[in-house]
Amino acid sequence: QRNLITSPTQGLIIFCTDCASGEGELQVRLTSSWKNTSGGEVNDPPPAVGDFYQGGVVFYLFESGDMGYVEGEIHGLIAAAEDQYRGNNDSRSISWKNGSYVTTGATATAIGTGSSNTDMIIAVQGATETYAAGLARAYNGGGFTDWFLPSKDELNKMYQKKEDINAIAAVVGDNLSDVSYWSSSETSNLEAWYQHFSNGYRNNVSKGFTFMYVRAVRAF
Repeated sequence: QRNLITSPTQGLIIFCTDCASGEGELQVRLTSSWKNTSGGEVNDPPPAVGDFYQGGVVFYLFESGDMGYVEGEIHGLIAAAEDQYRGNNDSRSISWKNGSYVTTGATATAIGTGSSNTDMIIAVQGATETYAAGLARAYNGGGFTDWFLPSKDELNKMYQKKEDINAIAAVVGDNLSDVSYWSSSETSNLEAWYQHFSNGYRNNVSKGFTFMYVRAVRAF
């Protein structure tokens, strides 16, 4: 609930019921962070699926075997709390390709590969918001600039936690719609993977298909 306060005013005081090992504590907002009333760092509980955290909603925590997993530490994936819009006409539909049909090398599908996929796509297709990966990378929700287009498997995890994401997104952004979202995983120079968020159906489709949305992701 504290993290859902948009633009908290400096000096705002709240009581965090699940901080300080569950005992709760008074906290005050300073310039860019929360401190407890003793002046120390706040003792927040570790992020969990469904939490609003670092600019979006946590929807997956890395497990052993995942790229990005660190034993004894909590890391995972965050979905933006809103779809990304293209241009001044507020259009959410966008193609995967930027101009020509080319091979980018972004064929990885596993959890933890969306960011590197996005890097490869942009290296080939350019840093512009006129196509899916470029639009995802240009997003700066929460002040973060490391957002990316999720891989095929990351997108599926997002679909599986759609309700958790929407519980927060309905307050601070917009719901994941019952439409198709692009992944960053290509299958050829002509096609890439997508997933429909009404029923979970996923397949590959022409990169030039425009009736697709983008929901950016970042890792923490």
